[in-house]
Amino acid sequence: MAEKKEESLAPSTKPEDYSPPKGARRTFAGGAGGIGEYEAEADWIVLRKDEKPKAEMFFVRYSLKDAKRRPLTFVFNGGPGSSSVYLHMGAIGPRRADFAERGDPLPPPHALVDNEETWLRFTDLVFIDPVGTGLSRMIDDGKKDEDKKAEGKKEVEYWQLKRDLESIGEFVRKFLSRSGRWESPIYLAGESYGGFRVAKLARLLQQDYGVGLAGAVIISPALEFTLLDGSDYDALMWLDSFPTMAAAAAWHGKARKIEEGETHRAYADRAAAFALSDLLPVIAGGDLVGAERRTRVLDEAADWIGIPRAAMEAKNGRVPIDWFSKNLLRDRGLQLGLYDSSATVRDPYPDRDGWVGPDPTLHVIERVFAAGVNSQIRAGIGLETERDYATSSDEVNEAWKVDTRKHALESQCGSVDDLRYGMSLNPHMKVRISHGVFDLVTPFFSTERIARLMKLDPERARMLSLRHYDGGHMFYTWRESRKAFFADMKEFYEA
Repeated sequence: MAEKKEESLAPSTKPEDYSPPKGARRTFAGGAGGIGEYEAEADWIVLRKDEKPKAEMFFVRYSLKDAKRRPLTFVFNGGPGSSSVYLHMGAIGPRRADFAERGDPLPPPHALVDNEETWLRFTDLVFIDPVGTGLSRMIDDGKKDEDKKAEGKKEVEYWQLKRDLESIGEFVRKFLSRSGRWESPIYLAGESYGGFRVAKLARLLQQDYGVGLAGAVIISPALEFTLLDGSDYDALMWLDSFPTMAAAAAWHGKARKIEEGETHRAYADRAAAFALSDLLPVIAGGDLVGAERRTRVLDEAADWIGIPRAAMEAKNGRVPIDWFSKNLLRDRGLQLGLYDSSATVRDPYPDRDGWVGPDPTLHVIERVFAAGVNSQIRAGIGLETERDYATSSDEVNEAWKVDTRKHALESQCGSVDDLRYGMSLNPHMKVRISHGVFDLVTPFFSTERIARLMKLDPERARMLSLRHYDGGHMFYTWRESRKAFFADMKEFYEA
């Protein structure tokens, strides 16, 4: 997720004047869940190109003392343009931001609490902030702005798909060498675009950087970019979001196909079956299916997701997630969240047709994470720096490039082929993929379909598991979902 610009992400200094920033360490006596003494570190690793310093990648590490062969997990979020703050302060770290039972923010001030569900109980943790996020910055190459413009360097080098992955590969290799952790079982965990990163790194780290992976945890991922941008001429994006819309309709009492006593999860699964068997041919075939069948299926589809039949007919079965979020509860003056469609906010512009926000996840709880991470690294760990911590940045997100060297017709951009390749390289690597049931942005059904298209042999198919939880994109802000996720991850690591 990407949000506001928090500061200019200009390079920090020139190479000839360069000296790395100073990190901080602190030993804690213990933590929640029976964790004994552990060490926390906030510091930077310098990335280089042609032996010259190019960027400072910030990280926060938590590890138990004298446990060199414990599992070690590298964690990052997505965006692109997001720091690791969400998994760090929301789910995995030893201290976390506090939320109400279903992820709503509590009244300020926003204090940290001991995290009973911290993964530090079964793995050491390294939270990585990609360049341009958190406290990670480029290092000035000494060239004047007009020289860079003449060379066509309008974007920062690390804000593109391939270079971003290489920077993480370089970071991981340097960190393992610096900390003497090459003999530890290595795991990756990433959320959203970070899940895309994990799937790509499953190949890159093992093949090009010599880092074998014991496991990969992929959270609320966008695995194939072609499934995120629907049009009048394709079908899959519209198909993937349909079960999530059905779950939201059931949650808000708008579902017209629900059976007595049926849960929103069971309802969503039935909606997915309907989408595959009935709705897909109509969306994909248009008039080829015949007017009578088209009308019957679209009327039924409208009932599944709780919208007027006339609206479904007008949209030909293609319901944009922002339109759905704006209109499902419009009669109540409410709009749904895109990242968690079970959550609502009062519509600030009820007379306008477009969805304008605020989003209950993306905007409302951002301040809780910002307060938490600044408190943790500055007051908790003792880091002294005048840099502002960029939780998320529109500047990075808007400048992001897929791969400027590809031909314009090479439009496919995805990560599942790399994940399959990585699983072929290493038959011992376990993979877990999880979503929030109410997430419209990266819907769970997309991954359900993709997993059945990977053509894994039985041995590797056993290494891939899926489980989804109540909640949205950050389902771990829901109390019961966080507990269930922790229990599942503990079993995943210890199996």
